[in-house]
Amino acid sequence: MNPVNADLHCHSTASDGTLAPAQVVRRAHANGVDLLALTDHDELLGLAEAADAAREVGLRFVPGVEVSVSWLDQTVHVVGLNIDPSHPALAAGLHQVREGRDGRAGQIAAELDRIGIHGALEGALRYAGNPALVSRAHFARYLVEIGIARNVHDVFLHYLARGKPGYVEHVWATLDEAVGWIRGAGGVAVIAHPGRYRLGHVEMDLLFERFRDLGGEGVEVCCGAHDGGQVLAFSRVARKYGLLASRASDFHGPEDSPVDLGRAPPLPPDLTPVWTRLQ
Repeated sequence: MNPVNADLHCHSTASDGTLAPAQVVRRAHANGVDLLALTDHDELLGLAEAADAAREVGLRFVPGVEVSVSWLDQTVHVVGLNIDPSHPALAAGLHQVREGRDGRAGQIAAELDRIGIHGALEGALRYAGNPALVSRAHFARYLVEIGIARNVHDVFLHYLARGKPGYVEHVWATLDEAVGWIRGAGGVAVIAHPGRYRLGHVEMDLLFERFRDLGGEGVEVCCGAHDGGQVLAFSRVARKYGLLASRASDFHGPEDSPVDLGRAPPLPPDLTPVWTRLQ
């Protein structure tokens, strides 16, 4: 087992999670987490509340963020750990990305309206703890509510994934921008859940080579999205590119997430954990 029960990627109502930042912290503490990072999508709003709650329960807390990146023809996510939330370039960059999210939400609603699913934006907003950041997850929860699908996974599969009726292409930050913002704010950049990306071997190598050359330092090896084979595959990636290994649940809420806070598998013992850079 890892000597530290670290969970370095999770979400709150500041983005697309279902629990408030303080509730996330308290649940993590109850689950035995020693080190927690809150990493909401393109948003820093929940960090102060989470830090206060962590001090109250005696949980070591790392301020973080998950930045949406356009890479080739896909969206890739880069987690920033131990960032300075007050850093002006980071704040300005994330504000720019969030403005793009607003436009995408309206387009998703319009696409769903075209196939007879009406009022989707208003429905999604009811699930958004932060009305300035409406995501596909909020639309998915609304579609489950009205009986369009049985669960959030099915909504993504049939309505919100690439090539489906509610999917809207969008250009996010560049990889260079995301890593630059994170490093400029004193943080450690980590590629999130790489097993989710539809990249071949050549494209995956290009991603990690560029990421490393930009100063990226880590990769999520063990996370809620990875099965045993993917843990082995991205352990090899960490070794090949000299990257630190991260462990995370990518928790969004008790109803939505297959892995609870602090319950991701342990890292392979020969890898160097990313939290050694967070001392």
